[in-house]
Amino acid sequence: MEKILVGLKRVVDYNVRVRVKSDGSGVETAGVKMSINPFDEIALEEALQIKERGDASEVIVLSIGTSESQQQLRTGLAMGADRAILVTTDDELDPLTRARIFLEVINREQPGLVVLGKQAIDEDNSQTGQMLAAIWGRPQATFASEVKLDGDTATVTREVDAGLETIEIDLPAVVTADLRLNEPRYVKLPDIMKAKKKPLEELPLSDLAIEGAPAISSTAYEPPAVREKGIMVEDVPALIGALKDKGLA
Repeated sequence: MEKILVGLKRVVDYNVRVRVKSDGSGVETAGVKMSINPFDEIALEEALQIKERGDASEVIVLSIGTSESQQQLRTGLAMGADRAILVTTDDELDPLTRARIFLEVINREQPGLVVLGKQAIDEDNSQTGQMLAAIWGRPQATFASEVKLDGDTATVTREVDAGLETIEIDLPAVVTADLRLNEPRYVKLPDIMKAKKKPLEELPLSDLAIEGAPAISSTAYEPPAVREKGIMVEDVPALIGALKDKGLA
């Protein structure tokens, strides 16, 4: 396999408490730590391990967003990716539009495997990988906890509601990474310095043949309702009485 394409999304770091802007126009990101989406980091680690086993010759990382996403792509390059592509746009995009962008890059790069995180922790849609496979017309293996390549096929263990499912798919294909697929490597300072010299191509969204505007747009954001304070009861009859008072029993 010549190339593996990996998607990296810039999101609010999972350790940061998310806050909605006062005007309800979005999530507050000013002065907030931003990171690679954790599932995308797992996807990149898997691609790097595949390359280190000799089953691929190049790992390309792709991000879609503002120029600030260069930071996450540089981190991906520091982890071991060979080069990066940033499709620049200031617009909020829905999963289908993101899938169409990935397809345009796939047509340019012709990767043998595309690996994405199973979902992004900001929107939690879990749709881009599936939509990409559909419009690309190639097989998909979602929620992967193990990936084994053998020539032009891949055997993937998937985490499903009933437990684990193992399937075999033909390559090229789309694989989305679940939490237990691997543990991403730690980025060292020398690798960060080397990453600054690796190629990072910026590609304006307007240069791609993406038809139509996003089908979904966000109109307003609001935080979850504040949870009511719990109460303490002395015994089971008191618990039943409290539940009846709330119409729950």
